[in-house]
Amino acid sequence: MKRTKTPVLPGSHLEQRVRETGSTLSDCLSAVLDALPGAPHGPQALATALALDKVLTSRLLKAVRSTDPISVVHRAPGPEPIRRLLRAAKRKGVGAPLVDAGESAVSDFENLIRTEAGDRSSLGAMLSAWLPEARQEFELRRKQSAFKAMSQLKGVCADVDFSSVLLAPSDDGQHLDVVWVLGQYGVQRLRPGTTVKFVTRRVEHDAAERRPADLSGAPISDIDDVRLDQFCHAPPAPLVASRHGDDVQYTLGDSGFGPRSTVDVVLAEVNRREIRRYVPAAENRKSYVFAEVSTPVKLLVFDVYVHRDVYPNSEPELFIYDTHGSGIADPNDSSRDVDQFDTVEDLRRLRTDEVFAGEVPKQRELVGEVFERLDWDRDVFRIYRCRVEYPIYGSQLTIVFDPPSGPV
Repeated sequence: MKRTKTPVLPGSHLEQRVRETGSTLSDCLSAVLDALPGAPHGPQALATALALDKVLTSRLLKAVRSTDPISVVHRAPGPEPIRRLLRAAKRKGVGAPLVDAGESAVSDFENLIRTEAGDRSSLGAMLSAWLPEARQEFELRRKQSAFKAMSQLKGVCADVDFSSVLLAPSDDGQHLDVVWVLGQYGVQRLRPGTTVKFVTRRVEHDAAERRPADLSGAPISDIDDVRLDQFCHAPPAPLVASRHGDDVQYTLGDSGFGPRSTVDVVLAEVNRREIRRYVPAAENRKSYVFAEVSTPVKLLVFDVYVHRDVYPNSEPELFIYDTHGSGIADPNDSSRDVDQFDTVEDLRRLRTDEVFAGEVPKQRELVGEVFERLDWDRDVFRIYRCRVEYPIYGSQLTIVFDPPSGPV
């Protein structure tokens, strides 16, 4: 359910070199470890026997036990820590031919890093093209680093961003009602005066004015109309709402800064007849909803509830865009294809019992309250989720459907 661009992979000659290096490194180090008195050793026993750190021995054992040579290169400690192990093994009586072979394999490993990548981090990026486990680890670590940097630069961070959108047929039969349930938990200013905002947008421009309402159906006249403070875990955030065309912007008021300033935000906004239900085939357009990462956050949970009569023959796709430079992306605009992030994130269809994983505070009660006040039956909705740890600041997660051209 995810469309990705075909990645540009390093040449096959490099992959072959990595495989040969990993195979030789594994064979030579395994021979050294097998020659140690009392072999085979576990991580702690090996660390004790050689007077080394357990972290080093644990990583080395994981590397040499890998069946894939690329995984060996990915998991192996750096050249110098391996050399320390070889010297310790020699002191314990391992023969010089085995140690020398190990030294030669380590030199080849070091040369691979230096000549093909420049450093170990860059080599990890290359390995991620061939090894799923390397790619997941590579992306997560760098997203964590980006989160830390952007949090400090922006002066704000949050623990969880919960964006949930409900799509159901409108009463006119020609449009869809779009209900947004938005939550940010553990929002914290890191320095005074930082601006923090949340925005809801119309994804399709229309001649009719957008008229956001609260869950009771009344037009929004005050920020309190959309707040659901009873589902906050930390103190509810002070907010100021303002309209900018079809956008509604919610800005965090004065809540101080530092750990004691932590607040939660939970809102629900109803937009009747928001987007077209049917799109003529001649237009060749997709329908879509999206979530923006406008606050550095540790976890994003983006759920889409789709009524069984909406897009009945369409399974959605996930697109993740970089919005820097060109702003919000429309997946119907092919010029934005170059802005797609090629990441490991995916989109899953969930059973109802999978929805409430415990990562979003009071989620079961929150979703139940929303459906009850709308008088909608949750059981007639299918549910999709994109869950992202440390989502990239400034990215746009877009879930795309093929709309029918008329009633099915």
